[in-house]
Amino acid sequence: MKCCSRRSFLHNAALGSAALFETPLLRCTSNRVSSPNVVIILTDDQGYADVGCYGAKDIDTPHLDRMAEEGVRFTDFYVAQPVCGASRAGLLTGCYPNRIGLLGAPSPQATHGIHADEMTMAELLKQKAYHTAIFGKWHLGHHMPFLPTRNGFDEYLGLPYSNDMWPGHPEVGDRFPPLPLIENEKTIENNPDQSQLTTRYTERAVRFIERNKARPFFLYLAHSMPHVPLFVSNKFKGQSKRGLYGDVIMEIDWSVGEILQALERNGLSEKTLVIFTSDNGPWLSYGDHGGSAGPLREGKGTVWEGGVRVPCIMRWLGILPAQSVVRQPCMTIDLFPSIAEITGARLPGHPIDGRSIWPLMNGDSAAAPPHEALYFFWERQLQAVRSGRWKLHLPHLYRSMQGQTAGSGGIPGKYVQKETGLELYDLENDQGETRDVAAQHPEVVARLMAFADKINEELGDNERPGKGCRPVGRI
Repeated sequence: MKCCSRRSFLHNAALGSAALFETPLLRCTSNRVSSPNVVIILTDDQGYADVGCYGAKDIDTPHLDRMAEEGVRFTDFYVAQPVCGASRAGLLTGCYPNRIGLLGAPSPQATHGIHADEMTMAELLKQKAYHTAIFGKWHLGHHMPFLPTRNGFDEYLGLPYSNDMWPGHPEVGDRFPPLPLIENEKTIENNPDQSQLTTRYTERAVRFIERNKARPFFLYLAHSMPHVPLFVSNKFKGQSKRGLYGDVIMEIDWSVGEILQALERNGLSEKTLVIFTSDNGPWLSYGDHGGSAGPLREGKGTVWEGGVRVPCIMRWLGILPAQSVVRQPCMTIDLFPSIAEITGARLPGHPIDGRSIWPLMNGDSAAAPPHEALYFFWERQLQAVRSGRWKLHLPHLYRSMQGQTAGSGGIPGKYVQKETGLELYDLENDQGETRDVAAQHPEVVARLMAFADKINEELGDNERPGKGCRPVGRI
């Protein structure tokens, strides 16, 4: 039984700033199980405001909203880079992608991938005899040494990279070979029916839960959607007011419901931590086939809030306090050490960048911020630093749809290139990054610039390698 009291849940994604943690008056005090199951559900290019409890008005997401009612919702949760491959590298290793050389979104022509010496989350949990699986998109290298089954996962079914890297790409299809669907280490289909991917991944995930209900498991369900090209099964086609994009999100929400029901059916809800998040913000150039960042500025491919801030919901019945809202800045790199702390697994001997956020997850309102600062790179260039309420943008170029016509029907519009100077934003009062207050707070600019100098020495920049960087894997 759940031991957490209930109070009204805050649904508005644009909630102001008051407390950094809002939780019911009574916090759960049950002893957690020693080897909880871990389920991470990751979507691709889903915007901050594409979930009901984050402000979506025209897409129904009852299962995700239920997760938030029964668990913890993070308002200021970030990805390590606003692009597919690098983001997943950060999630699975606890490192900034720059530390391990996994940048951008590797194509079918890439000859690099995750280095054998890096520890993935699956390898972390193999120490504790977890059975591990990934169903969905990988994107840490498609050659044999880099596949999931060579990096800690016992089972794999999915695409090795993005679903638009195929001959059906609307602009550059001739650059891509047939898209492989891989099971473990064998291609079982080329150019699979993408309308069935969400269902196939979900069905495999449910069967995995049922087969492993008597032992600890780690399930990484990494959906290919809603990355373009958008596909949805017949059971959700035409169901959303938001059109095809909304249909796709509704099917993902259905998938979340199937996972939660499988856990409940097998008596695992109080033994399983479930985490839902996205790999970056929405791909705005695709217009009606892209998501929404809501009140946040810009989208995928930029370090403005719309590109790097993503929804994150966690549920562990009887353990995490229900109906809680965490406002401390956190990042996907923090999941790796948090899960290590929860399970008792040993962290790797090499440096990682994430910090455990277990106290925040568990409702400790007095918990210290996990980071002095969070860093936002695009490729090798540090472009922004966040510390507390403040976010400093360093001078850089970025892509924008402002003043441009977004695409429609799966055909993208064209970005324009813009430039920002040294600009400071108070995210507590201006989450849309509309008012530069650098001139009013020179001492804050100086402090965040010192953080920037320190991380550039550690992780490098466009001009020099960092002293803390490790080699990427190569064939």
